[in-house]
Amino acid sequence: MSGEFSDVAELISRFDKRDYLLDEGTATALYLALELGRPLLLEGEPGVGKTTAAKALAQTLDVPLIRLQCYEGLSANEALYDWNYQRQLLAIKLSEARGDALDEADLFTEEFLQERPILRCVRHRGPAAPVLLIDEIDRADDEFEALLLEFLGESAVTVPELGTFTALHPPVVVLTSNRSRDLHDALRRRCLYHWIDYPQPQRAVAIVRRMVPSANLALIEHATAFVGQIRGADLDKAPGMAETIDWVSALVTLGVADLVTGDAIASLGALAKTPDDRTVLRDAYLTQITG
Repeated sequence: MSGEFSDVAELISRFDKRDYLLDEGTATALYLALELGRPLLLEGEPGVGKTTAAKALAQTLDVPLIRLQCYEGLSANEALYDWNYQRQLLAIKLSEARGDALDEADLFTEEFLQERPILRCVRHRGPAAPVLLIDEIDRADDEFEALLLEFLGESAVTVPELGTFTALHPPVVVLTSNRSRDLHDALRRRCLYHWIDYPQPQRAVAIVRRMVPSANLALIEHATAFVGQIRGADLDKAPGMAETIDWVSALVTLGVADLVTGDAIASLGALAKTPDDRTVLRDAYLTQITG
């Protein structure tokens, strides 16, 4: 979608109006993906804002967001297209009841085609291209990546019974990965690439202030500093910005004004995602307030 933004600064400004504070690196990656018409692969630890960036992009462009959530065992039928077997069976029964002959080709027409996220993007006929979010591509099987190559390279999907559908407006494609496994080189070559890191302390404070405006500055500064320090501990799941925002929201809800007493212990369930992590966080927190 070339020409939507005059430069990177305008993109940052318009994202800011959507309450998404972009760093310059991520903004540049998004800008180049739009200008060059290339898919963008965003990698980073869970909770750094990869998925939210794609959502904010769709909102900023004022176009539909179509999301494909990946998981182990994801098939072409679930991602590209499928056939409405119940309607096909009903058509067969109705044909038999009327004594009509029904050819196999009659069962594989537009009437029975079910669009899944990728085909829905290709067949989108709005005034502007949608944003397709292929979320957590690393959770899908290796074989699924091969299914994406035609689409990523040509913005097209082939349905053997009906032919090849090509997008009127090539969709804006954002793929996200938490690096739970390595992606194939062929997929990486199709995409521009950007790694989203945890934000620096000052930017982390700004993000939480934007998302939890009812929290006081001292609480936000101390909470984000604590989370930044604890990420270096032996945790099963290090807290990201999403968890930090949840935690500060929980603290405000509980009436905790600062992290100088033990009042915040009850809220650690918003930050930790496993029993072991909660113990580590609790011990680190108590050490901090008594040290």
